Amino acid sequence: MEFLGNHILSIDQFDKDDIVKVFSIAEKMIPYANREKKTRVLQGAILSNMFFEASTRTRISFGSAFNLLGGEVRETTGIEASSLAKGESLYDTARVLSGYSDLIVMRHPEKNSVQEFSEASRVPVINAGDGENEHPSQALLDLFTIKLELESKGKSIDGSNIALVGDLKFGRAVHSLCKALNLFENISFNLISPEQLKLPPEIRQDLVYNGMKINEFNSIESGIGDVDIIYVTRLQEERFDSPKEANKYKGLLKLNQNIYTENCEPNTVIMHPLPRDSRPDANELDTDMNENPNLAIYRQTDNGLLVRMALISLILGVDQTLSDYDEDISWVSSKKSN
Repeated sequence: MEFLGNHILSIDQFDKDDIVKVFSIAEKMIPYANREKKTRVLQGAILSNMFFEASTRTRISFGSAFNLLGGEVRETTGIEASSLAKGESLYDTARVLSGYSDLIVMRHPEKNSVQEFSEASRVPVINAGDGENEHPSQALLDLFTIKLELESKGKSIDGSNIALVGDLKFGRAVHSLCKALNLFENISFNLISPEQLKLPPEIRQDLVYNGMKINEFNSIESGIGDVDIIYVTRLQEERFDSPKEANKYKGLLKLNQNIYTENCEPNTVIMHPLPRDSRPDANELDTDMNENPNLAIYRQTDNGLLVRMALISLILGVDQTLSDYDEDISWVSSKKSN
């Protein structure tokens, strides 16, 4: 794909070479993310973070990524805090905000809303999640994490065994990740979910079409043996018609240290796109896993910063000039990487 000046709306835009390119640039971002040095390559540029649905990691990491590249960030959070609450259209919002910005990152609760917004925008738009549809930057950071975790154990994405656990129907992170993994070869998927929350048929069919092996389970214990990666997801309560309907599935699939020890190989990597629901009636990934060295969720979030810095630099055409604007940091940083 052509990154320069273009929108990032779907993981379908990427081929394998594109992903390799993003990962290569992401690795160059490590010194900036670790506060070993800083760059002013985007000094004067403005990112508009338009988050019309709740977010912590995605919103703040995109903002931090832009700041670390030297740019400035403006934010709107929640539909009620914007003129959308007054009836303004996405078209008008896009036309106006793109006049204030060099790049827009947008999240919206409705499927395909970011696509609609991008069609009226005068600057590039990155989809930070559109309802149950897609979350392309999450898929890229997840894939980057899978790559690094497997390489640290002498393995690769090709030929790996991956368990996807939880709400596979509404989880947009899972949907985008499956599309990204379709670019690799001979992956075996264990799909673990309640019957009513299975992976959408069209995504499952694409996996099969691309030669992936599919196994389906409705209990976590039966599906996490002999896998390299366990990718746990939160129940997407906000996508259900009512809390009562969502509560039928809350807490059905839980991973804790005891279940992990009894059923998993010792080096099985545990991932989660976050947030994890730590309330007692949900608790899909127990906090008793926090000290497990194979828990990669915080490495995932660190990798998210690198990947988002890479995407921003590629879209705005500064990926090859970062070091031209390097400076020493002027503060004492206690930032440590793990």
